[in-house]
Amino acid sequence: MKRKVVFTGLIALLSLISCNNKKEEKEEAITYTVTNPVVVDTSFTKEYVSQIRSVRNIEIRAQEKGFLQNIYVDEGQYVSVGQLLFKIMPKIYEAELLKAQSEAQAAQIELQNAKMLADKNVVSKSEQAMAQAKYEQAKAEVALAKVHLSFTEIRAPFSGTIDRLPKKLGSLIDEGELLTTLSDNSKMFAYFNVSEPEYINYQQNVKDRADNVVNLLLANGKQLKYKGKVEVIESEFDNETGNIAFRASFPNNDKLLKNGETGQVLMKVPMHKALVIPQKATYEIQDKKFVFVVDKNNILKSREITIKGEMPDLYVINSGISVDDKILLDGIQKANDNDKIKYDYLEPKKVIASLRLKAE
Repeated sequence: MKRKVVFTGLIALLSLISCNNKKEEKEEAITYTVTNPVVVDTSFTKEYVSQIRSVRNIEIRAQEKGFLQNIYVDEGQYVSVGQLLFKIMPKIYEAELLKAQSEAQAAQIELQNAKMLADKNVVSKSEQAMAQAKYEQAKAEVALAKVHLSFTEIRAPFSGTIDRLPKKLGSLIDEGELLTTLSDNSKMFAYFNVSEPEYINYQQNVKDRADNVVNLLLANGKQLKYKGKVEVIESEFDNETGNIAFRASFPNNDKLLKNGETGQVLMKVPMHKALVIPQKATYEIQDKKFVFVVDKNNILKSREITIKGEMPDLYVINSGISVDDKILLDGIQKANDNDKIKYDYLEPKKVIASLRLKAE
């Protein structure tokens, strides 16, 4: 009985050893693909968050106090330059104009009489001059009354689109109160912030500068079909962010863009001697990117990297690895830190070529 127990235990031990050997053989059977980062002259498209603004966007405000008598437009309506938009009840200003005109007529008559008497030496020339001054003052009052009356009719200063109308017909309007906003969307501006090093490269390095022809990625993930152009760089850096604002202009023939939209300006940036790796050679943990580096003993070591730019299927590396490091290309999901592996080496240029062919 004792021999039977020993014999059974021996069989179990041999079975366990056999299973472990098979597991080790299976693990050793996995052969990974390894490559190196490569240095290339290339370019990548950088995305900048942008705010979209109309070429002209102004507030239309009342210049006189009164009741809103007429509204001639609707929200979202396109209007032409000089078109009548609003009318504030003009009765008071009409009366003021009539009064001013009457006083001007009286002053004119006084001036005529003073001139006639001065010619006959009945009154002095100084009295004629006083009558003349009084008449000129009366004419100025007429001109001022006409201006106040004209302010009761509010017209479009340029062609554009009417925004919301916060005041309704019959509302009592104070001087300076907002009536609506007018936007000229014939051309649009996209403002985006650029870091100080990028700004210096753009200004000093003509060969390495970003292209001034840019694209605009809209909020739905699609590009605007019209290309834009960087036209203006603001005069000061933001002390808090260290950035400076660029302005690109875009045609808006389809009237798709509106004031206040957001998007991303896509700027092509050339890169000389850029260190690139395939995107599939990386993995991510808590918004940080890593690669597996193979050391001289064929053991995997996890290494954090930072990304300078992004291209289709490729990352431009800022820091973390060098051109001499061997990195794991395939089998990232199966690999673990400190694993000892067998691998086949693949030339990095062949890797990049295969990625491009696959993308095409």
